[in-house]
Amino acid sequence: MVIYWFYQMNNKQKIRYIINWIKTYASNTAKPTKSLIVGVSGGIDSALTSTLCAMSGLESILIRIPIKSKDISLSREHCAYLIDNFNNVKSYEIDLTTTFEKFQSSCADIGLINDFGFANSKARIRMTLLYQAAATFSGLVVGTGNKVEDFGVGFYTKYGDGGVDISPIADLTKTEVRDLAKELNILNSIIKAAPTDGLWDDARTDEDQLGLSYEQLEDAMINKDSIYNEQYLEIRKKNHHKMKPIPVCIINKK
Repeated sequence: MVIYWFYQMNNKQKIRYIINWIKTYASNTAKPTKSLIVGVSGGIDSALTSTLCAMSGLESILIRIPIKSKDISLSREHCAYLIDNFNNVKSYEIDLTTTFEKFQSSCADIGLINDFGFANSKARIRMTLLYQAAATFSGLVVGTGNKVEDFGVGFYTKYGDGGVDISPIADLTKTEVRDLAKELNILNSIIKAAPTDGLWDDARTDEDQLGLSYEQLEDAMINKDSIYNEQYLEIRKKNHHKMKPIPVCIINKK
């Protein structure tokens, strides 16, 4: 019933609900939570998440982590907007291109060359930095994945952007993410930008990689008779291992 009730809320109510959820969780951690750590990519998901964190009143540490990135102007503009409007926000930019290239070179020296592996390694290097920040600022790493990515098709890097402490927007579809972003007056250029994970050297989008748009994926998740259902289930099957607990070999002590 709680889930049904959540989806009956209007946008303002959903925003208040998520902010209260963040504050409640942070106030009940075993080790006192002093800050929220958010990796800001310039995409709509991280823009919404970082805005909700700022609105919580907790110290919000926004970190931009370019790795061979061609353009991070949207993430800079968004962070500047939050700093101008919230006194609890701090922003940092740490370029890890040299670190990643050294990693690539070391792997190449012993023949560990795989483009897909290198793309995922970017996400894992970023995760490592976010947790370094969390240790420094006594914070929680805040996930930015939405419901379609996290629980629909598993479109994230295991132990990369999937490695987080809390996920405030993981029960929002992409459509809901856009609706809340508009409600909060997030930059229109971010709302309209084609979603991309930014892990590749070319300009491929999420739709290029998945083969379906987020609207089509949502249709398949909601409608059993969707024409996209077969493709959706195939994508989900490949990534389902990410959404399950780590397999553990249980010893029969009898």
